[in-house]
Amino acid sequence: MIATIVISVLAFVGVIASIIFIPHFKIGKITIDTYWILPLVAAIILLSASLAPINEVISSLTSDTSINPLKILVLFFSMTIISIYLDELGLFKYLANKAAKKAGSNQFVLFLILYLLVAVLTIFTSNDVVILTFTPFICFFAKRTKINPLPYLIAEFAAANTWSMMFIIGNPTNIYLGTSAGISFIDYFKVMAIPTFIAGVIQLGIIFLIFFKKLKEPISAEDEEYKIESKVDLIVGLTILISVLVLLIISNYIHLEMYLISLIGAVTLLLISLFIRLFTKKNWNYLGDSLVRLPYQLIPFILSMFVIVVALSCQGISEHISSFLNKGSSIWIYGASSFISANIINNIPMSILFSNLISGLTGKAYLEGAYSSIIGSNIGAIFTPIGALAGIMFSSLLNKHDIKFSFLSFIKYGSIISIPTLAISLLFLMIVL
Repeated sequence: MIATIVISVLAFVGVIASIIFIPHFKIGKITIDTYWILPLVAAIILLSASLAPINEVISSLTSDTSINPLKILVLFFSMTIISIYLDELGLFKYLANKAAKKAGSNQFVLFLILYLLVAVLTIFTSNDVVILTFTPFICFFAKRTKINPLPYLIAEFAAANTWSMMFIIGNPTNIYLGTSAGISFIDYFKVMAIPTFIAGVIQLGIIFLIFFKKLKEPISAEDEEYKIESKVDLIVGLTILISVLVLLIISNYIHLEMYLISLIGAVTLLLISLFIRLFTKKNWNYLGDSLVRLPYQLIPFILSMFVIVVALSCQGISEHISSFLNKGSSIWIYGASSFISANIINNIPMSILFSNLISGLTGKAYLEGAYSSIIGSNIGAIFTPIGALAGIMFSSLLNKHDIKFSFLSFIKYGSIISIPTLAISLLFLMIVL
């Protein structure tokens, strides 16, 4: 047991250290993130020492259950490829430019439009994709118009990690915890719609008050136009996205698992895109760049963390943690502990661990533990850049665009925004459940 604890703790500490000190390195033109390396080493050691029984790991990876991490990875990557494809077509940039033009010289209008645009796109695509797309846009726009980018960057990041709670596909942590708990797409939405909406509105008000003085300054109107080159690709991408969302909503009624629906949608998109490329013999970058941008390093990270959780469970450690947590209101205990844990070990390993911890709950408490852990995993990302991979990408993009936003500044703004947002979300979760 002690060996498992030591190896697991070193893996978790290694994730934090790599994010802070050496987030990535380059081999030629290829950039490799480091957050997954030590967990992979830890997983190999645990498997080699039989602290994580290989038969248990294989059984879990081949099981026909919703907790199967391979199914969860397929669901996440399938939805991500659809979102990235739409981004490569320029849809998000087109909408962002339209928003900037609509606002004119009024920062209040621009702030509101961008917040709402990020919220809507996050709901229907993915928080990570939205952050990757809108962060560079905000940085470029702020430089051109000589306005302070901070209100928009913080609003974007907070919105993306709050409105991502609305659908089960909005965040990989939702997918893992939700499917592990056997929650369907529509049941998830019925519960999370109100807490997400109220939390988002309250959060918007908080950010608005924080930056009220900065937003009073006028901006120079921009006349730049941006057009989407391939409308055929856009129609195909949007049609598939909408179709997949509709099928996910009714997945319980048509008895088709969510990972299969998303996989069919992604494969269909790739095949049609390939056919369009072969027929037109141009714009191959839409397809190639979409595949290149997929977060492949999440695969060893999630699977390694899964092995670590299997080891913790087999050694009885998860049971001790679970018994400690199961002594009060499941909503507040699991909501707060998942929020804190996400900022210690990152929200993806936190979700894998907590999916195991809540299994000790029964009845209504089980669903309370699952939903509150989902809330903590999303809102926890706003508190520190360690809380989620989205925070790592966000900080990296700011450095790339020479925008100074220190670790302490992140925590300062993050604490003011995330703690009230968490409290409001959990309060309304209590009401709807």
